Amino acid sequence: MSRVTEIRYVGYGVTDLAAEAQFYENVWGLELVPSDDGMAWFKTPGHDEHHVVRLRQSDENRIDVVALAADSRADVDALCDRVRASGARIVHEPHDQTTPGGGYGFRFFTPDGLQFEISSDVARGISARVERWDGLPVKISHIVFHSPDHRALVTWFCDVLGFRVSDWLGDFMGFLRCNSAHHRIAILPGPPCLNHVAYDMTGIDGMMRGAHRLKVKGTPIQWGPGRHTAGNNAFSYFLTPGGFAVEYTAELEEVDFDHHVAQVFTPAPLVMDQWGIGVGGPQTMPQPEPNPGLFMAQEA
Repeated sequence: MSRVTEIRYVGYGVTDLAAEAQFYENVWGLELVPSDDGMAWFKTPGHDEHHVVRLRQSDENRIDVVALAADSRADVDALCDRVRASGARIVHEPHDQTTPGGGYGFRFFTPDGLQFEISSDVARGISARVERWDGLPVKISHIVFHSPDHRALVTWFCDVLGFRVSDWLGDFMGFLRCNSAHHRIAILPGPPCLNHVAYDMTGIDGMMRGAHRLKVKGTPIQWGPGRHTAGNNAFSYFLTPGGFAVEYTAELEEVDFDHHVAQVFTPAPLVMDQWGIGVGGPQTMPQPEPNPGLFMAQEA
């Protein structure tokens, strides 16, 4: 069955494009991708995904689009058919894309009104080896969303896009995989919006060295360092100048896509953070608010 196989990028609208771009390039550790469209596109240094962040000037801070990958044009077409059959609204049909990296893709709104894109055949970028102590992001690890009907959205991601449930945290957080990573998407209750975007680092040392760079440059840890139970990944959360939560993570569990058996973890302080030594907690993260412009297409 055709399915989503990976995350590509997140497109943001931001009120201070210069500040957000400076953060991603000079603090977070991404690399600017050339473009002539007035927007800022960035890639991770350690992976050949063409870009992982797109920023545009906006009157409000918002998520414009979340882009996912499929393996082929036929998979894109099949997924578009399934999205349409589910009753979700198609923004545009599959076509050859003119955004940086090109490719073949379509856009649609999830049942909650967030705009997504699924594409194949996007040009690959240049990747370099990120060493243990470099403290630089390798790739997007996972993205977490809020939903007013989180269980229904978990089911929709599985039935329509081909994800599978890896684990639950209580009855309020579902972890979904689309490949061997324990989760690429997770969904929490709340108004329809982004919770955070996480980036894989080169192990614990890479995560901690990255956190050190942010501290030196004036961006403190919002929550962490710690280690979750579901996925067993280490984490440190931060905020961009625009108030978006981002995470450095390491050692996310690898599972068998076809045969992994989901568990339900009972929420507790040492389940949320097995180390129990970090600063902050869920209460120090931004409180969810509906993403501006739900069901409003942003074409770029």
